[in-house]
Amino acid sequence: MSAAQSIKTILTKPFMPAVFFLSGVTYDTLTLTRIDRLQDNLLLLIYLLLLGVLIVLTGRLGIEPSPDREHLTSLSPVGRWVLHARPYYPMVVQFLLGGLFSAYAIFYSRSATLTSSAIFFALLILLLVGNEFLRDRLSSLRLLISLYALVCFAFFTFFLPVMTGLMNMVVFLAGAGLTVMVTLRVIHLIYRNNPDRSKREAVGVTAPAFGLIALLVGFYFMNWIPPVPLSMKFGGIYREVQRQGDQFLLTYDRKWYEVWKRSENPFPADEPIYCFTAVFAPVALDATVYHHWYFRPNSSKPFTHADKIPIKISGGREGGYRAYTFKQRLDPGDWRVDVETEDGRIVGRVSVRVEQRSDQPAALRTLSYS
Repeated sequence: MSAAQSIKTILTKPFMPAVFFLSGVTYDTLTLTRIDRLQDNLLLLIYLLLLGVLIVLTGRLGIEPSPDREHLTSLSPVGRWVLHARPYYPMVVQFLLGGLFSAYAIFYSRSATLTSSAIFFALLILLLVGNEFLRDRLSSLRLLISLYALVCFAFFTFFLPVMTGLMNMVVFLAGAGLTVMVTLRVIHLIYRNNPDRSKREAVGVTAPAFGLIALLVGFYFMNWIPPVPLSMKFGGIYREVQRQGDQFLLTYDRKWYEVWKRSENPFPADEPIYCFTAVFAPVALDATVYHHWYFRPNSSKPFTHADKIPIKISGGREGGYRAYTFKQRLDPGDWRVDVETEDGRIVGRVSVRVEQRSDQPAALRTLSYS
């Protein structure tokens, strides 16, 4: 058996799709380090462009009659190559969608929390895994247009804040508008030379995509979209926070065997309390986030607002913009601090149980965060 035949035999093994899937996700996890890195965003833009071209070709070849032999010989070499490569379109589309969903899952996972914003992240994970089983359905134009609208929407949601340095409702809606425009352009390129069929078929193909965009805009107003490109790198509760040069010294109670502990929980009720967080933002982005303190006396009660403190952050620092808020003392019960954007989306959360002081002396440790 030749080497080429051996490779072909291995590639046809049933476990190989799972191997390629896990290898691709691992590679993306190691290489996609920052959401504002130019080369990563350029690569995603190239993926989107190639995907759009393939969808247009799939749509046009699907609605135009197959060329006869005479027409085929009259085509340019590129035209003949495009027609001969048609059986491989679904595989290339699957590869491009897999790369995009993998990158989005990584970027959005850094901003998602175990709150309502996890819904959109879960959707991306579902599509990332589901893409491995979609090859036989990736000739459906309605499905392709809907998936393309989704990947464009997910890209513009973080790309526009990275490029403009602004993060608000107007920028988000501008991204949704760009998604609509790009989707309409793809539809136009597919149907532009077939006016007799374009209106009826174009509406049927486009409607699910526009319905999906409208649904995702609704997700935003329900705070179900993670606050990309912001992400919380670190957060904790401490007895004292001091800045020393470019480092923050964080003091907390930790027993000798609690080597994993990086924050104090539970916390004594009669001690001053500090909430320290580090929030990553892209280089050009300056924004305001809030430490929103919530309290409930016991688990049978809902959390209620206690205080909301604004913090101006500047982007670009790898370890995140470091800041803290301070309370003189807290009532016993459950407390949490949500790090929120101006539009109310949650970047991260720090929780603590406040209890009456025990007789056991504190074993104070100092953690250095730079």
